[in-house]
Amino acid sequence: MSDDSRPSRTEPGTALRTAAVIPAAGRGVRLGPGAPKALRALNGTPMLIHAVRALAASRAVSLVVVVAPPDGAPEVKSLLDAHALPDRTDFLVVPGGESRQESVRLGLDALPPDYDIVLVHDAARPLVPVDTVDAVIQAVRDGAPAVVPALPLADTVKEVEPATAPGDPEPVLATPERARLRAVQTPQGFDRRTLVRAHETVTENVTDDASMVEQLGGRVVVVPGHEEAFKVTRPLDLVLAEAVLARRRLNDGF
Repeated sequence: MSDDSRPSRTEPGTALRTAAVIPAAGRGVRLGPGAPKALRALNGTPMLIHAVRALAASRAVSLVVVVAPPDGAPEVKSLLDAHALPDRTDFLVVPGGESRQESVRLGLDALPPDYDIVLVHDAARPLVPVDTVDAVIQAVRDGAPAVVPALPLADTVKEVEPATAPGDPEPVLATPERARLRAVQTPQGFDRRTLVRAHETVTENVTDDASMVEQLGGRVVVVPGHEEAFKVTRPLDLVLAEAVLARRRLNDGF
């Protein structure tokens, strides 16, 4: 990794400014027909609003960029305007692209120059706790160029040969050592220069931004994730998310 992509450890009293990019341009077909996944209601409020509030809950985050569906930026802007959001945080909506990777890049392009740390967060992870957000930011401030929150796996994982036809048996190739595996969540945090270079260099489609940094030989570190930062992709996940919100209201008055 070149020197210009390696962040220096933050000096005491130095505050690196942090922005968050939320790609929300996907359709979310696994949730079934209807509105884009990020606009599905959760306890009467769109998931996107929950996700925006979760990142804005961190006092370190001063800007949230929402990347809307290519033809849906005005609708998303109206949605943000219609919901109470923290006054200390600025919000920006930009049109997205055809892929998640393109949408993140467009969100990066929209950032003002005076932001040093960038978080990338899935709109479909609406309930990430603020402590997880802060832990990711602090790890970048401490010198890590890329940071991901993650959880140990509870299940044994098998590597298989994919079936040639749906429903066919799949031969097992190997059983990875579970203690070395983690289930990765978001927000993922980056030194801005590192993330920009990754998006300028890696052209093939990837499932997360940290893997782009890995392809460039960059260092990616893991901080503890949280069980409530799960991704809402199927109808059962919506039920679980509603239950989490109900528990929060009961315990915390949230």
